[in-house]
Amino acid sequence: MADKQNAPAKAKAAEKPVSVQIQEYIQNIRYSDRYSDDEFEYRHVTLPKPFLKLFPKQFFRQDESGKQDPTGTLRLLSEKEWRAIGITQSIGWEHYEVHAPEPHVLLFRRPKDYKPPTHQQLPLQQQQPEPQNAKQNRGVRRK
Repeated sequence: MADKQNAPAKAKAAEKPVSVQIQEYIQNIRYSDRYSDDEFEYRHVTLPKPFLKLFPKQFFRQDESGKQDPTGTLRLLSEKEWRAIGITQSIGWEHYEVHAPEPHVLLFRRPKDYKPPTHQQLPLQQQQPEPQNAKQNRGVRRK
């Protein structure tokens, strides 16, 4: 009976352009509170289940022959990959674990008492270039 009630909602969602669906899924990503042990702080990120259907195949575990794992479990994602799918959190987090029964839940950790690197310590590709007129405007007081 519940499937019949959800059918109109599913049909309506299928009518939306993929870009609109993606934005709605990103808005519905849920972030847990942080929790910790002696070494790490942790959090989990829960994605809307239908969102996984839009992920590239290479984001999923593969068996030895290169076929997608039948469990539909994500592999560990790099920071660039998880940010690309709309997960937003401060720097220092790593996707460290997947849980096959709930492939839409991503587990993250970072060292306890993590201190982000200063601007001088960031690799060159992460440093933002200073706007051209920034040096000219330094020390200029605006009213």
